[in-house]
Amino acid sequence: MTSFEALLATRTRHMEASAIREILKVATSPGVVSLAGGLPAEESFPLELMEQLTGSVLSKYGAKALQYDASEGFGPLREALVGHLAARGVYTETGGIVVFSGSQGVLDAIGKILISPGDLIAVEAPTYLGALQAFNPYEPEYVQVETDEDGLVPDALEAVLSAQRVKLVYLVPTFQNPTGRTMPLERRQAVANILRTHGALLVEDDPYSDLRYSGQRLPPIKALAPENVAYVSTLSKTFAPGLRIGFCVAPAVIQHWMVIARQGVDLHTSTFGQALAAEYIGGGYLERQIPRIVELYRPRQQAMLEALARHLPEDFRWTHPEGGMFVWVRGPQGLDAERLYAKTVAKGVAFVPGKFFFVRQEDGLSTLRMNFTAADPETIDRAVGVIGSVIAEELAAAR
Repeated sequence: MTSFEALLATRTRHMEASAIREILKVATSPGVVSLAGGLPAEESFPLELMEQLTGSVLSKYGAKALQYDASEGFGPLREALVGHLAARGVYTETGGIVVFSGSQGVLDAIGKILISPGDLIAVEAPTYLGALQAFNPYEPEYVQVETDEDGLVPDALEAVLSAQRVKLVYLVPTFQNPTGRTMPLERRQAVANILRTHGALLVEDDPYSDLRYSGQRLPPIKALAPENVAYVSTLSKTFAPGLRIGFCVAPAVIQHWMVIARQGVDLHTSTFGQALAAEYIGGGYLERQIPRIVELYRPRQQAMLEALARHLPEDFRWTHPEGGMFVWVRGPQGLDAERLYAKTVAKGVAFVPGKFFFVRQEDGLSTLRMNFTAADPETIDRAVGVIGSVIAEELAAAR
């Protein structure tokens, strides 16, 4: 039998299957309650609108909705996104927006056009695993920037940019994945000033900012330093992830090369999916749907916070996010969250061991990422109770 291992490109050494995707294979097994994936609740999908939206697309655009289209994106969707972004404080014109197949497609395009082997990328610790997966095939090196309960520490970023030549900074400032933390306004302003001072590029990933359950909306860093930020977002959390609609507003030269890079991958994002999204936003449905999603998730988040307080030992700590999809849990030193995961899965409950979100995985051995959007409050309480009971068994066995 012929083996083609020798044909594989050297970059495959830097490509790994998503640890979270592998976990989700187990987490989606029958009988397993998953607090693992970042899955929107199926109840949040506007199923009752889909037939109407489909009819509107076919009536308005006809065969054009089924045809090849511009690599930059379907014109009516880009037009609709102008107002959607302006509500967040990101001001641009139609030509300043490029639509991709999910925000993951944006991150891969950024890696493809910007990262050469050995380039230094500054990331939070922990950071979004999907960004590391998008960048890794292009063989960068990483520097972890210090964080605390308010997210990235600006002085630490200043020190990194002053000491080393960094190709780009990658941040999720609002309801961060995995921690749920949000950078306060004064830190955002400080980061914006640092970017301008150093002429640095920030890739600001913002998939969760519409999912706010308390507090006041904050401007993205893109609004504070527009020339230094490539802003990335998605409709996966507020429309439907299966449609794979992501988008980017980037400095002109970066946008130019991102369009060229994606032409060799998929030519353009699904025209029909983009047309559905255009009708969803343009018809005012998104604006009405977001409060419904927030009201669905708010009690689920509260249920998780209450369950953690009820079931976990006193030496555990966790974040209290104002929005998003995740709560970050840190156990005492010596806790092996991956071993804990194996035992809870055997009892029908899954979460994500936090080490996978660190460039240096040893920094996150005692951490857990917990998702609350895909289960109802009663199920969340029961699942956290199982995790608490396994922790109690582990502590008893260690005595």
